[in-house]
Amino acid sequence: MLKIITAEQRLAEVRGPKILIAGESGIGKTTLLRTVNPARTLFVDLEAGDLAVQDVEVDQIRVRSWVECRDLAAFLGGPNPSLSSDKAYSAAHCDAVAEAHAGLDLQKYDLFFIDSITVAARLCLTWASQQPEAFSEKTGAPNLLGAYGLLGREMLAWISQLQKGPGVLQKAVVFVGILEKVTDEFKRVSYELQIDGSKTPRELPGIIDEVIGMGLVQFEGDDTPRRTLLCTSDATDFAGFLPKDRSGRLEAYEPPHLGKLLAKLTARAPAEAVAAE
Repeated sequence: MLKIITAEQRLAEVRGPKILIAGESGIGKTTLLRTVNPARTLFVDLEAGDLAVQDVEVDQIRVRSWVECRDLAAFLGGPNPSLSSDKAYSAAHCDAVAEAHAGLDLQKYDLFFIDSITVAARLCLTWASQQPEAFSEKTGAPNLLGAYGLLGREMLAWISQLQKGPGVLQKAVVFVGILEKVTDEFKRVSYELQIDGSKTPRELPGIIDEVIGMGLVQFEGDDTPRRTLLCTSDATDFAGFLPKDRSGRLEAYEPPHLGKLLAKLTARAPAEAVAAE
C-alpha cells in the first residue's frame, strides 16, 4: 500500500550511513575498529587479517564463502518484497537463513564493519566461476564473460541489500576496500579500487552513501605525512580516486577516527558512537 511519509516523520527517522573506506594495504583501515564503541560493533571478518586488532574487545563473525556472504546480508537486511522466492534476498531466502541461524542475535549492534569488500569480490568470483552461467551451453568450455557478468550482478545485489535492506536502515555499515596504486605505460600514477571485474567499482559510488579514501597526507606546516580520511571531491590526493560525501557534513580531510566520523554523519551524541579515549 502506498503511504505518504510526512516531512516531520521523515526528519524523525534514524538512518545509519553506509560507507566505503578505501586505502592502500597497511595504511591502518582495520585499526579504525579501535575508534568505535566495541560493545555496539560487529566485526565481519572476510580476510582472516585481524592481527592488528586482536586486543580489541569487539565481537566478530568470520565469513569464508560467497554463500555465507549472501546469507549474512539476507539475515541483516531482511527480505526484498520485489523478488521471487527463488532469488537471493527474497522472503523465502531470508526466512530460511533466519531459521538456520535462530540463535544469532544481531540487534544489539549499531555498526557492521565489513573487512573487506575486496575479498568479498574474490569469494564471489570463485563462486560465480562454478555456476552454469560460467560455462558454454554448447561446448561446456569456461565462459569468462558469463562468470564476470554474474560477478557484477551478485556484488551489486549484495551491496544494495546491505545499503537498502529494511533491517539495516538504522544501522551503520562500513565496507573496507583496498586502494591499488597503478602506473601506466606513460609513468602516470592513479589509484583504483581493487575489486574483481569492472561493473562493481564503476557503479558502487552510486549506491554507497559515503566514499572515503584513507592515506598519508602532508599538510602545510607538518614535518611528516599523517594518516587522514579523504572525504570530499576537494581531496584529490589520490589521482583517479574521487571521494564522495552525500551528507554535506564532512570536511575534505577528517582525522582517522571512525567513531567521530559516524557521530558527525548521524548527529548522534559522541557517547553513543565513539569509543572512550
